[in-house]
Amino acid sequence: MYSKVNYTIVGLFVVLFSIGMAWFAFWLAKYGLEEDYYTYKVEMKESIAGLSKDSNVKLHGVDVGRVSAIRINPENIESIEILLEIRKEIPIKEDMKASTQMLGVTGLLSIEIDGGTNNAKTLEPTAEYIPLIPSKTSLLSTLTTNLSSMSEKLDKVLSQSQKLLSNKNIDTFGKILMNAEKVTQKTEQLEEKAILTLDALKISIHEARQNFTKVTKDFKKIQLDFAEIKGVTVPMVNKVMQTSKNFNRVTLKMEKTLDRGDYNVKKIFEPFLVDIGIVSEQMNDLVKELQQNPSGVLFKSRKHRKGPGE
Repeated sequence: MYSKVNYTIVGLFVVLFSIGMAWFAFWLAKYGLEEDYYTYKVEMKESIAGLSKDSNVKLHGVDVGRVSAIRINPENIESIEILLEIRKEIPIKEDMKASTQMLGVTGLLSIEIDGGTNNAKTLEPTAEYIPLIPSKTSLLSTLTTNLSSMSEKLDKVLSQSQKLLSNKNIDTFGKILMNAEKVTQKTEQLEEKAILTLDALKISIHEARQNFTKVTKDFKKIQLDFAEIKGVTVPMVNKVMQTSKNFNRVTLKMEKTLDRGDYNVKKIFEPFLVDIGIVSEQMNDLVKELQQNPSGVLFKSRKHRKGPGE
């Protein structure tokens, strides 16, 4: 009797639990049917490995729908068509862009929509028209591309490094270092010579400054002396010029006087000419005596003339 009661309670519980689960499933289905979705399309040319049907669709990080279908574009095999179902109350703008985004480290992808402004036109799907949401390269694809490019560049760098570090180049580099050391030593020598030359130049400039100062002082002194000479010479020159003018004036007067016949030149110069004749005769006599007896003329004693009463 007791075991039959237990079976009845367990059976009743199972029945009630089954009814509750059925009602809950119907409620979920009804709630899902009450929501309306618009269908949008996204075309991508990059790999979408990790993206599957029913993957999440997010707008600025908020769940707004799911992926309804993924297929290869029959008109362009390089492009992948992704159909998105987004709730009707979510406005999708023309300037929004879709990309794939990794969910943590699981390797699964979701569709991330970002961008958009309030002033942009809203995409409005219809039964015959499925709007296209522009796509952009995902961060993962960008990183992969950059890593690939970096890997290629790194390979080239390593290849060039191997060529650079060849034995021949190492020997050449060693020679370059030796030549650089020699050039450095010569540069130091030139620097020392330049320093000595600069010192000598400083001394020369100092001496030149002293000489220039001395010359300047001498020039100033010469200017002063010239000023004094000018003070004496200018009046003298003025007097000479005045005398010359006076002589010229007298000469002109004499010429005018002689032209008029105011003076008898013969009477004026006749005594003077007589004296000149006498002196000329005496000079001739003296010359003759010198020719005949020069010692007698030079050394003869004169007779002492007696005075009156002697």
